[in-house]
Amino acid sequence: MRILYTTDLHGDKDKYWHVFEQAKTKKVDAVVNGGDMLTLEDDLHQTQRDFIRNFLERYFGEYEKAGIFHLGFLGNDDLKIHDECFDTVCTKYPHAVNLAQKSFTLENYEFIGMNWVTDYPFRLKDRCRKDRKDYIFQRQLGSGLLSNERGFQQIPNWFSLASTLPTIEDELNALPKPKDSSHAVYVIHMPPARVCLDVCWSGERVGSEAIYSFIERMQPMLSLHGHIHESYNRGGIWKATIGKTISLQPGQAKTGTVTYAIIDLEHRTFERIEERMAES
Repeated sequence: MRILYTTDLHGDKDKYWHVFEQAKTKKVDAVVNGGDMLTLEDDLHQTQRDFIRNFLERYFGEYEKAGIFHLGFLGNDDLKIHDECFDTVCTKYPHAVNLAQKSFTLENYEFIGMNWVTDYPFRLKDRCRKDRKDYIFQRQLGSGLLSNERGFQQIPNWFSLASTLPTIEDELNALPKPKDSSHAVYVIHMPPARVCLDVCWSGERVGSEAIYSFIERMQPMLSLHGHIHESYNRGGIWKATIGKTISLQPGQAKTGTVTYAIIDLEHRTFERIEERMAES
């Protein structure tokens, strides 16, 4: 079974169509999208919902015609208020799967997704969690915000609220358990700590210790990550091992270029591809 894995497309329609064309050309069975799917332009309440209803609905329809599965979820830059809209569009197409906190079996491989991330300094906290109970918060770049249908709710004390929420460790433990870890593929937007898949431009490494420990304990065949676009260009590593598990974080290139990986699950081969797109 062959899959194409990409992540952090952030509403770039040219990248989306390029991925779809490559999926057909390379004869993959499924495209897996690791999160941060929606546009970051203008009023996110309107533009992100429009992107789901207008673009993604048509896009998933093309996957249905091609007989290719699309497995994905919204990420930390995608407002949580749009989750229901995204799920509604996915349910219209048998080949479109919302993988957030769910399991989906394709052939004899089980895909399990999680889109929570460890807390960061930025203001939007829709999908943020403390990594573990003893998590030390970074210096914040303003007050926390949660999206709602009227706009954004400012959080007077984000640290106090976050301490009442499940941690990343809790969220991982609540995921569906695979029937056979040796055929399980975890799609986790946040990268693990310790294996250089989490390097920011500053050189700071911001991966999750909870995710690293979870992978070390569960030992799936494969884990797929994103979130830190520049990690490969900054650290030079996109593939790492945690015990017997292969962990991948291909990163994402800037406008005009798209990054993805072609993965053969049966033969355990992995190729990272970064290529310039044709001008639209």
